[in-house]
Amino acid sequence: MSNSISLTRYLVEQQRTKGRITPELRLLLEVVARACKRISISVNKGALGDILGSADSENVQGEVQKKLDVIANEVLIEANEWGGHLAAMASEEMDTIYVVPNRFPQGEYLLMFDPLDGSSNIDVNVSIGTIFSVLKKQNDRTDAIEPVSEQDFLQPGNQQVAAGYCVYGPQTTLVLTVGDGVAMFTLDREQGSWMLTADQVRIPEDTKEFAINMSNMRHWDAPVRRYIDECLAGKEGPRGKDFNMRWIASMVADVHRIMTRGGVFMYPWDKREPDKPGKLRLMYEANPMGWLVEQAGGAATNGRQRILDVEPTKLHQRVSVILGSRNEVERVTQYHLEADSAASKA
Repeated sequence: MSNSISLTRYLVEQQRTKGRITPELRLLLEVVARACKRISISVNKGALGDILGSADSENVQGEVQKKLDVIANEVLIEANEWGGHLAAMASEEMDTIYVVPNRFPQGEYLLMFDPLDGSSNIDVNVSIGTIFSVLKKQNDRTDAIEPVSEQDFLQPGNQQVAAGYCVYGPQTTLVLTVGDGVAMFTLDREQGSWMLTADQVRIPEDTKEFAINMSNMRHWDAPVRRYIDECLAGKEGPRGKDFNMRWIASMVADVHRIMTRGGVFMYPWDKREPDKPGKLRLMYEANPMGWLVEQAGGAATNGRQRILDVEPTKLHQRVSVILGSRNEVERVTQYHLEADSAASKA
């Protein structure tokens, strides 16, 4: 892939030639990319930047925040180039939405983000990342006086107009979709520019790799145990092939591996918290990752239905996630549906 195409040039082409995005959305995505660049700089400093360890605070989910969680969240909130195209933001780290101040007429876009996914890996120098999703306000009247509310954000994932993630690893890579496939951009640190390094990314339909936290096996529901048992049985089992397990405990890193070489990622419902439909956040993690995977030819479900069709009812809603190589995701989903059917007949 030629390194002569910058993120800006790519977005301009999506705007002017393909008509995929508006000028306002293009500007918004460029600001997000600049914010990710700033976060990358903080991540790279590590202990030299006094960003390791706990911030001695908790987020809205009651999880202990890392210093870098707070820093990354502030970088995205305080970006000073938002302009009139952004109405409000919502973050996994905040209780409620953040309305962009002093903007009239009001912007037409809503930004959601997980500022630092996989933060448990910060102190051990393992890849982490930022996940983001953009929605358009349902009310097209940008001169509306009524303030933005949480209800404006409660749109299913199939309404996204852009989604992406940035993985801070050996290279800093921005992965983006605006509904025209998936493109990857690598940060050229010498030039300070995002350069296109892969376009129209495709996830293989079949795979021999799965990613799941095996320590939770005893808590899984029967369909998940059935699938993993078949994988572990290898060539002698019903699948007739050996599988490898990969688990980084950073969704961005696990999904990025799947985007580059295939695989299936699973964070299913389990019996530890039976009243919760899952662990991952629908709005900040599952929806943007689900759309990216679909745009690359993969599939994403909650075990029973397409993730992008789940109707959100609250800002920090959780969901079960199974995504990646299409044939494997469809197999796990079918196992869930078969179990449901058998239970209904019992």
